[in-house]
Amino acid sequence: MRSYFRIVIAAGIFFLLGLAVFAVISFNGAAVPTIDNDKVVLLNDIAMDAAEDMEAVKNNDYGAEFVVIDNSGNILADTRTDKTQNPSVESAIKNRYPYKYIIKDNNIEGAVILIDDGMDGFYRVRNIIFAGLAIAAVLITAGAVFYGIYVRNNIVRPFGRMEAFAGKVAEGNLNEPLLMEKNNMFGVFSESFDIMREELNASRQREIALQKKEKELVASLSHDLKTPVTGIKLTSELMQAKLQAGDNDKDMQEKLDNIWKKADQIDALVTDLFTSTLDDLGEVKISMEDVPSTILKEILTKYDDKEKVREEALPEVIIHTDPKRMSQVIGNIIHNSYKYADTFIDVDYKVTGPNLEMCIKDHGPGVPEDELELITNKFYRGKDQQNEEGSGLGLYIAKNLMEKMGGDLIPESDGDGLSITLLIPLS
Repeated sequence: MRSYFRIVIAAGIFFLLGLAVFAVISFNGAAVPTIDNDKVVLLNDIAMDAAEDMEAVKNNDYGAEFVVIDNSGNILADTRTDKTQNPSVESAIKNRYPYKYIIKDNNIEGAVILIDDGMDGFYRVRNIIFAGLAIAAVLITAGAVFYGIYVRNNIVRPFGRMEAFAGKVAEGNLNEPLLMEKNNMFGVFSESFDIMREELNASRQREIALQKKEKELVASLSHDLKTPVTGIKLTSELMQAKLQAGDNDKDMQEKLDNIWKKADQIDALVTDLFTSTLDDLGEVKISMEDVPSTILKEILTKYDDKEKVREEALPEVIIHTDPKRMSQVIGNIIHNSYKYADTFIDVDYKVTGPNLEMCIKDHGPGVPEDELELITNKFYRGKDQQNEEGSGLGLYIAKNLMEKMGGDLIPESDGDGLSITLLIPLS
């Protein structure tokens, strides 16, 4: 639309320049002077009267400016309003004034010069044409401007609104309707766009509701699965206790150990799945409190069932964390280390700024550098661990929980195992 108005302005400027050139050429005398018959007759009458009686010529009103001179250039009669110039036949020829010699007894007694260059009619016609062209230019320009305004208001702006509307739909904003004016010529077209937005919004809401139901179903199933798993573990513990109190049946002992391990794996998987689903639903509860750092030692002891954790001195400080979620984080890390490395696990601590750094390092094969940033992604499992049992949720949940508690989880691998550093906020 801007280019349209630029074209209109440029056309108006060129038209005005044309008018200016026309005016300059006409004012510079490019036109041919013309003398009408009435003025020729008048000139003859004055010349004849001057030949008969000069005094009558001086006293008669001919309704035109003229000058009568003799052969010596002396002025005999003069009706001019501007008498600054000396009249002569030569000046009349130069100024395109009509003249007539006064002939008396076949002798030239002088000349009558009519002060009229014959351009009055041309000037009138020129002024009429100039005014007409100027009026036409104004009307054409005004019409073009009003037409441009009409096009902008009734075509360009509605399309602009539809373009902006399409951009909002592409960005996912489906709640803002497309505004339509009463006299919009694209009313049906615009209404179709708005109906499309409403249908997309309804479809999205149905999809969100369906996804929420699916996640709630997974959460419900995960919760329900934990009950029988807990029963299996308790039963196997009871059977193992009775077995230890009575006969030492090695085959029975191995079966009970296998039941316990499988139940423990199911319990870990269900816990991770349950936590991940709650996180998707935005219902993971974090209860922060100030606790002594010795709680970390208690958590390590709880999950070190193979007694391979080698712990350095723990600084006695107060940390700000959720003990339940911190237990879940450390438990996932220890469980992963036993599963993929099954080596000694070195744990050391240091206070840096506002955090207590807890570094948990195994001595297994480690993680390739190109996968290091991916191991905390949801459902990601390393290329070398595809055959191992697992869901790929352990480190994802651990990192997510650490961030929710105001800390962080940083994985590192230097060729000698995998190191997980936990940044735990101090009180």
